[in-house]
Amino acid sequence: MQSTYRAMQVTTPGVLELVERPTPLPSEGEVLIQVEACGICGADVGDIEGADPNLQPPRVPGHEVVGRIVAMGTGTPSIWKLGQRVGVGRLGGHCNECVQCRRGQFQLCSNQPFVGASCDGGYAEMMLARSTGLVSIPDELESEAAAPILCAGIATFNALKKCDAQAGDLVAILGIGGLGHMALQYARRMGFKVAAIGRGEEIAEDVLALGAHFYIDTDKVDAAAELNALGGAQAIITTIGKPDVVSAIMPGLAPQGQLILLGAGKDPLPVSTGHLVVGERGVIGSITGTPFESEKTLDFSVLTGIRPKIETMPLEKAAEAYEKMKSGNVQYRMVLTMPLSSKA
Repeated sequence: MQSTYRAMQVTTPGVLELVERPTPLPSEGEVLIQVEACGICGADVGDIEGADPNLQPPRVPGHEVVGRIVAMGTGTPSIWKLGQRVGVGRLGGHCNECVQCRRGQFQLCSNQPFVGASCDGGYAEMMLARSTGLVSIPDELESEAAAPILCAGIATFNALKKCDAQAGDLVAILGIGGLGHMALQYARRMGFKVAAIGRGEEIAEDVLALGAHFYIDTDKVDAAAELNALGGAQAIITTIGKPDVVSAIMPGLAPQGQLILLGAGKDPLPVSTGHLVVGERGVIGSITGTPFESEKTLDFSVLTGIRPKIETMPLEKAAEAYEKMKSGNVQYRMVLTMPLSSKA
């Protein structure tokens, strides 16, 4: 195993710097992963722009990580083997001790690192990870394709599973970007009648190809009215965090319909309590999911042929890739790659 590895760290808020670090050894319950691919997510903006400048060493971002186990600490469960291809998402591994863990709600563990934020992530050739956060990667998926599924995939797949809609019901996807393009594919394969809600004619062809039965262009029509004309949505999955836009779409919910929030923001969400009470409608949030749920998402993606649409760049171009993601000029996910030759 190499004595050093390359990593992109946040030297000052908003600035990524390529550095070389000594290769660490995993502690008890940890593994060392040789990274093959790491997706760049919109949530990385908060980790990079809001990084603590006093943190030493500076944080390495990235939470859509796929690679191979090259070293294991003591106490690592026997299901994990050297050379095995694994992934790690935003949730860095539950503690098995808190109240939520004892209930089996591992995604809500109160002592769980957020990869790329409270622990180092995957913009690097090597990464330490808790074994409780590991996800087995199917052989049928390339590492570059699997990486975004560990965030955008699991987030939307789980949200659709929680929405209580049944096959044939109308489900709307608000926001057709990195998350939305995965949600459209999953919703179609789950048997829902799918409405995509976005802005502009230029994405109309794309969203229909991804699985939408209808495209609602908010530049031209009132989206809530359009949903009601279709009978009302049993679920609206929103991938954006703009409260005014989300609030405006809520009148399109059918009675007992649910709004599932994936886009997180700090501003309050205006909600008509009368609309909720009279129609027994609901609003819930949904985080990504447990490692087991991530594996179910990966398996479903293999079974149904669902893949993220990605662009790739090598690790050393992470700053350029990150800026391109922020600009919105990515169709639809950006993934960093770490060629095996660089780790020889």
